[in-house]
Amino acid sequence: MASPASSTPSSASSPVSFRRDGDVFVVTIDNPPVNALGVDVRRGIVAAIEAAEADANAAAVLIVGAGRNFIAGADIREFGKTPQPPSLPEVCKRIEDCNKPVVAAIHGAALGGGLEIALSAHYRLAAPSAKLGLPEVALGLIPGSGGTQRTPRLIGVKPAIELMLSGRHAGAKEALSLGLVDRLGEAADATAEGLAYAKELIAAKAPVRRTRDAQALADAAASRAALDAARADTAKKSRGLFSPMKIVEAVEAALTLPFDEGMALERKLFLQCIESPQRAGLIHAFFAEREVLKAPETKVAKPRPLDSAGIVGGGTMGAGIAVSMLDAGIPVTMIERDDAQLARGRANVEKVYDGLIQKGRMTQEAKAAVMARFTGSTSYDALAKVDIVVEAVFEEMGVKKAVFAELDRVCKPGAVIATNTSYLDIDEIAASISRPQEVVGLHFFSPANIMKLLEIVVPAKVSADVVATGFELAKKLKKVPVRAGVCDGFIGNRILAVYRQAADHMMEDGASPYQIDQAVRDFGYPMGPFQVSDLAGGDIGWATRKRKAATRDPKARYVQVADRICERGWFGQKTQRGYYLYPEGARTGQPDPEVLAIIDAERQRAGITPRPFTDEEIIRRYMAAMINEGANVVHQRIALRPLDVDVTFLYGYGFPRHRGGPMKYADTVGLAKVLADIREFEKQDPVFWKPSPLLVELVERGADFASLNQSE
Repeated sequence: MASPASSTPSSASSPVSFRRDGDVFVVTIDNPPVNALGVDVRRGIVAAIEAAEADANAAAVLIVGAGRNFIAGADIREFGKTPQPPSLPEVCKRIEDCNKPVVAAIHGAALGGGLEIALSAHYRLAAPSAKLGLPEVALGLIPGSGGTQRTPRLIGVKPAIELMLSGRHAGAKEALSLGLVDRLGEAADATAEGLAYAKELIAAKAPVRRTRDAQALADAAASRAALDAARADTAKKSRGLFSPMKIVEAVEAALTLPFDEGMALERKLFLQCIESPQRAGLIHAFFAEREVLKAPETKVAKPRPLDSAGIVGGGTMGAGIAVSMLDAGIPVTMIERDDAQLARGRANVEKVYDGLIQKGRMTQEAKAAVMARFTGSTSYDALAKVDIVVEAVFEEMGVKKAVFAELDRVCKPGAVIATNTSYLDIDEIAASISRPQEVVGLHFFSPANIMKLLEIVVPAKVSADVVATGFELAKKLKKVPVRAGVCDGFIGNRILAVYRQAADHMMEDGASPYQIDQAVRDFGYPMGPFQVSDLAGGDIGWATRKRKAATRDPKARYVQVADRICERGWFGQKTQRGYYLYPEGARTGQPDPEVLAIIDAERQRAGITPRPFTDEEIIRRYMAAMINEGANVVHQRIALRPLDVDVTFLYGYGFPRHRGGPMKYADTVGLAKVLADIREFEKQDPVFWKPSPLLVELVERGADFASLNQSE
């Protein structure tokens, strides 16, 4: 055997190094934090393969990643910029063309371009930590470096296209069963196991084995049937998204074209996706959800311990929060006012797990293990030792203050005391107890165990480490946290109240609630505003309107249709009637002629002659109201940046992700156009349509909301 040798690239600062271990040429990618495939990595890999081929003493090549990952993907920040050679498809081709067997030893993430590099190798080993996937669809893209051509050739159309369309990650064992990898490692050290595998292949005189020559598509009829099924399913489910159908088209090329022609078509389709506005929206969403974690308080303070939690209230919201805590491994003590209510609260928690058992997603044993962390009490004294308490009782200030007085009495020094209020003044709640510095808002969204958004509401006197603890809790619960200031409704519900009023105005002016809902769904929302009202329960909004009645501007327009519906006891799905009819508990509503009659009567009472609306006009008004109030929220520092508004609406309100959020959408449309719309609407209703000072200022200086995201 040749003696061990070591060599490095010409540039000592290259993120790719190589050495020879006996007769194995080891290529290590070290580009923290995730080994993204930036231009220097791409150049380094090509240089390494060329050096391996030139080394007469190297019989095989091993590619490994330093740190926690193999390669987590392409460098997203390069997308849309002038490409720097070599392109990733060229790098993958250079690996696959290597005249010596190339082994990829995968640990951690091999995603997107990372998996495409691995697929270009001739043999693949996955450590137990490996996660393999082609998640480009989540960024409005398709795999653009051979993923759509090599993957179906290697594992077949059905599993390949499912992996690409779902964007999900496959673990090591699944990757082996799919055929994505050839061998499972047993230890965490992928380099050592990869070396052993490479030396085994050398000893066996294993040939170069190129993925492009794999034969998983040999059964043409089965492949075509799988593709046709995927096309039909994608057309139904992709809801106007651009890249999913491009994935189907690219995979079809793997079936019908020679490899090089398929690669050329994949590149063409990839570049079409790069040019799509959806790509810009999805990549904005990707970065925004990471930026929201960087709140000022998290930079200066460390979180407090979170080893146990209390929850006051066992209704739908309290139970959902309890499930989130239990799923994160945090023991929960629930407080209710009497034994019957406590039993109901526990039943609400168990109902979630029983549903998972019925779906085959949980065992009885697993449920028992989770519920062992749950205790309940009718005495606040049971909360004496918990690290954090979340109050989730009725939305009424007097009720909240009574609960907080008890928490002030029993909670240990340093315990975080949180309220889940949706609207109420948290500064007032905090001022009612002796330790306002411990009080924070944690606004969960219903159902709390499913919805990803968590508004962390920061009152005036709260300690920075309490806010940091809120962010740490979100991380433990796998929620997306957004920092919000104190005002009526915080970020999301404050903006919701305004664009919902815009929808009510259009309804009274002539659009039916059913047309408005349809226009909003066609825009990309899963539900329209009147469907959402029926799902949440009309009585909730009714209570809020009554609470605000005394302070309502008498000059402001007030549409009474919702009040007329609620007065009949029609609160939506839970009463089988709201804006829609829900016969026999149906989840999908039917239009209700009686509701249309109520609307007509209200138009007559208000002296309004109805006029027709186009769907385009509905969206213009709906979005203008949302954007304008979003600008006010940023202007008043309720939200730190426009991206905080975007993330709130992406994760809490079903805003279509491919549009990036309302503020990103405004930039896409053009702020001058949005402001012109608002000024046009202002002529009809100057009380409601007041242009935001921030919007006016940005238009005057030719700036956009994105510029404010960068300034933080």
